[in-house]
Amino acid sequence: MTDVEGKKPQCKVVTAVTVAQHLSKEVNADLAKLGRSPQLVGFLANDDPAARMYANWTKKTCSESGFSYDLREVDRDKLEDQLIAANEDDAVDGIIVYYPIYGNRQDQYVQQILDVDKDVEGLNHRYIFNMYQNVRFLDEQQLKKSILPCTPLAIIKILEYVQVYNGALPYGDRLSGHTITVANRSEVVGRPLAALLANDGAVVYSVDVTGVQQFSRGDGLRKRQHEVVDKRDWAIEDCLPLSDVVISGVPSDNFKVPTALVKEGAVCINFSSDKNFYPNIKERASLYVPTIGKVTIIILLRNLLRIVRNRSGQDQTAATHPS
Repeated sequence: MTDVEGKKPQCKVVTAVTVAQHLSKEVNADLAKLGRSPQLVGFLANDDPAARMYANWTKKTCSESGFSYDLREVDRDKLEDQLIAANEDDAVDGIIVYYPIYGNRQDQYVQQILDVDKDVEGLNHRYIFNMYQNVRFLDEQQLKKSILPCTPLAIIKILEYVQVYNGALPYGDRLSGHTITVANRSEVVGRPLAALLANDGAVVYSVDVTGVQQFSRGDGLRKRQHEVVDKRDWAIEDCLPLSDVVISGVPSDNFKVPTALVKEGAVCINFSSDKNFYPNIKERASLYVPTIGKVTIIILLRNLLRIVRNRSGQDQTAATHPS
């Protein structure tokens, strides 16, 4: 696509701050309806600089947004007892744990210790099960929304903000017609993100070092939930030319998305702390989001408000804020 002078249109760079400010309006309105300051407790049991930064961002955003925040730094051997105590403390509305703790499957055990009614990150098994099964509510009356993981949901909200989601289509089909490459298939972000995008109607190519998997709801979106198919002998080079959205979160400075293979006019989003795109991506993409961190923090607060409403049985925003 070119303009009247035959030149390619400039790439629009959308910052995380811009999207976060937009979402803050919803969060502020819902906080005013609640009429009190919810209490979020964070547990830091490691020396990871990224975890420390995330904790600091959480504290700053809570302070600016009218939420109470208490960071508790504990030895990891005492973390389990501390989490159980927080579960039982009625003054605590929500809990976040800054990972990694052990850096192995024991971290998954820690995720299950959290009370499902206080898990603001949506990592409890019940939430994860609902996400993969495309079950969006916790109750038959469809008043209590299931909680989604913060980073995948942040990316979805960015895609909604830049109007990749088509609001004219039925809820649940609003990515119909889109093909998306996600470079990252971690259990924390990449795989959940691929599932969520496919459940909303997209064909998703999930890429990691082991190969490519296709997530979709089948031809004509005939299935209620996504299915996964291994794409034998495929690599990211096969996926990029087909994709109108490219999302990358590879935690390595050595990895870069090959710009020349990105489809002309694609929407590109980087969610890694490393820069997964070359600077010249702006010559290829129509829209580029270089970071998402501040959006993730706002989603954390949005999830906190949602679990407070869920617990009270008075979630009246499900219809207006479906995801």
